[in-house]
Amino acid sequence: MNFITGRHLSRRTFLKGAGASVGLPLLEAMVPAGKPWSDAAQSQFTRLVCVEESMGCAGGNDWGDEQNLFAPATAGRDFELRAESQLKPLEAYRDYLTIVSNTDVRMAEPYRAEEIGGDHDRSTAVFLTQAHPLQTQADVYLGKSLDQVHADRFGQDTALPSLEITTEQMDRGGGCAYNYHCAYTTTLAWASPTQPLPAIREPRRVFEQLFGAGDSPADRAVRLRNSQSLLDWVLVELNDLKRELGALDRQALDQYATHIRELERRIELVEAQNSSGEERQMPEAPSGIPDRWEDHMQLMFDLQVLALQADLTRVITFKTGFDLQNSTFPDSGTSKSFHAASHHGNVPSAVMEFNVINTYRLGQMAYFLEKMKNTVEGEASLLDKTAIIWGSPMGDPNLHNHRRCPLLLMGHANGALEGNLHLRAPKGTPMANVFVSLMQRLGHDDEMRAFGDSTGEFPLSFPVGRPVSTRREP
Repeated sequence: MNFITGRHLSRRTFLKGAGASVGLPLLEAMVPAGKPWSDAAQSQFTRLVCVEESMGCAGGNDWGDEQNLFAPATAGRDFELRAESQLKPLEAYRDYLTIVSNTDVRMAEPYRAEEIGGDHDRSTAVFLTQAHPLQTQADVYLGKSLDQVHADRFGQDTALPSLEITTEQMDRGGGCAYNYHCAYTTTLAWASPTQPLPAIREPRRVFEQLFGAGDSPADRAVRLRNSQSLLDWVLVELNDLKRELGALDRQALDQYATHIRELERRIELVEAQNSSGEERQMPEAPSGIPDRWEDHMQLMFDLQVLALQADLTRVITFKTGFDLQNSTFPDSGTSKSFHAASHHGNVPSAVMEFNVINTYRLGQMAYFLEKMKNTVEGEASLLDKTAIIWGSPMGDPNLHNHRRCPLLLMGHANGALEGNLHLRAPKGTPMANVFVSLMQRLGHDDEMRAFGDSTGEFPLSFPVGRPVSTRREP
C-alpha cells in the first residue's frame, strides 16, 4: 500500500470468487494517509447484540431474590457475586458487566381475561419491543424492536443491516396456544408492528448468508461435493491482497482466514456426523444442527464474532431458547428439564435446582465474551466497542409473572457503559426505561425519548461516594 499518496483499502472491501464474498476485518491499510490509526479505528457507531433468555430466573422469585441468586446484595461498584449467583460464571468479565435488577416487563402481562395463561406465548415478542401483542392467530400487531431502531440508523451501509439467529426450531407445528400468532413465540426482531423478522437456526445457512458462499444452491452443492472451502474460491484475490499489505496486516488477515476455515470445518463435521446414520439425540433436527445445545451455541457465537469483525452487520438478535421447552442440560448438574424446573413451587431446594440450569445457560455467554475480548480492532476489542443486552421478559416463571425480570448489559459500548456496576431499580420501574437510556447513549439521543411503556429514563451510572443499598423493597 502506498500510504504517502494516500491510497488505502476501503472498509467495504470484499474478496470475491465464483459467487463467494468474504468481507475483511479492519486493517491498518484501511487507514487514510496522515490519519492516526487510533482515530481511524474508533468507530462512529456501536454494535448491538441482543440475547433473550426464556422463562425468567430463580432470582425472580422472592426467596431467590433474598438469596441474591441474580441481583447482588449491594448496588454500586463493590458488589459481590456469591457462589450461588447465576452471574458467577461471568465474574472474570465483571469490568464489562452492568447488572440491572428489579425492572418489570408489564407489556407481557395479560390485559384481558382471554389473555390469562398466554404468558409463554407473548413473552419473546415483548422483550425488545416492550409492546403488548394483539391476540389473534390471523394477524400480528406489536411494535418496532429496539434492535431495528439501531439497524435503521447504523446498519444501512453494511451487507446485512441486521442478523437474526436462534438455536431453536422455528416451525411450531400445529400453531400456538391462547389464540396467539406463532410469530410472537418465535420472533425477537420486529421491523415494524406487522413485520416480524424470522431467525435462522442452522449454522450453515448463517455462514452462507454472511459470506455469500455461492450464487445459487447448485454453486454451493458443487463446492461441498468437491470438499472446497469457501476460502479456496477467493484464494487468488486473497494472495494478491496479502502481497500489498504490511506484516501486521498479513498476520491479521491470516488469523481471520484461519478462523473462517476452522468454523467452516466444524460445521462440516457436524453435518457429516449427523448424516452418518448413527443414532442422534435430536433425530428430528436437520443434519446441520449439533445435538448438544452447548456446541450449537458456540458455533452461533463464533459466527457472530466473524460477522461483527468484518463489519458485515452491526446488529444481531439471538434467541437461545423457547418458553415451555423441556430440554435437559446434563452438564449443568441436574437432569431436570428446563420448563419443569421453572415451576419450582417456591420450595427452596427446587428453586436452587432451577438456578443450576439458569447459571449453566448464562455461563455459555463467557465463551462469547472471551472471543469478543480477544478480537482486537485498532486499539480496542470488539467487547469494548459493543453493547450486549442479555435478559428475559419473564421474572418468576413459577407464577408466570413479568416483575423483577433479569437484565444484564455487557461490553463497554465505545464508552457508553462503565461496567463493574450493579444498578437496582426502584419497585415498578419498566425495563423500557433502561432501554431508553441505553439507546440514547448509543447515539439515539435525538429520537429516543420514549419506548414501549417507558415512564422516563434510567441512569446507567452510579455516583462516586453514594452509599450502597442493601434493602429489599416489599
